[in-house]
Amino acid sequence: MKSPIRPTDDEARALARRLLEEATFAALSYLDPSDDTPMVSRVALVAGPDGQPLSLMSDLSHHSAALQQNPVCSLLIGEPKVKGDPLTHPRLSLRATARFIRHGATEHCALAGAFLAKQPKAKLYIGFTDFALVLFKPLGAHLNGGFGKAYLLDAEDIAAAMR
Repeated sequence: MKSPIRPTDDEARALARRLLEEATFAALSYLDPSDDTPMVSRVALVAGPDGQPLSLMSDLSHHSAALQQNPVCSLLIGEPKVKGDPLTHPRLSLRATARFIRHGATEHCALAGAFLAKQPKAKLYIGFTDFALVLFKPLGAHLNGGFGKAYLLDAEDIAAAMR
């Protein structure tokens, strides 16, 4: 059987970039520290100043506590449109590691500004001490560009897409 994975090209990288830039939320997958089983949560997400996925999380959330114990995760990015089969719309499954940026950290102010520019309602709670910004360092991804358009992107492809 022929592989459905196409060679990664500039068009695939551009689609990955567009999905990252347009994102306002993502499905976050992480391991539950109580039994190492997968869990999924929805998180607010924006492309940070360098294009890296950026979120804001409370330490009170289950996913935040889990990522602080084990930062390996994945994000499903891409919103199905109102019409049509949701499986035909592009989506990016991004493997990553999470890094928490706390209040007072050198880059916190710039990242907070970038986050608030795209998620202005977060102004209500971004200053709470239990909230931290979370940068996701991409390790690789699977890009589904729609029917018959599957690509594997490595870390270099993702870095190129974020430029």
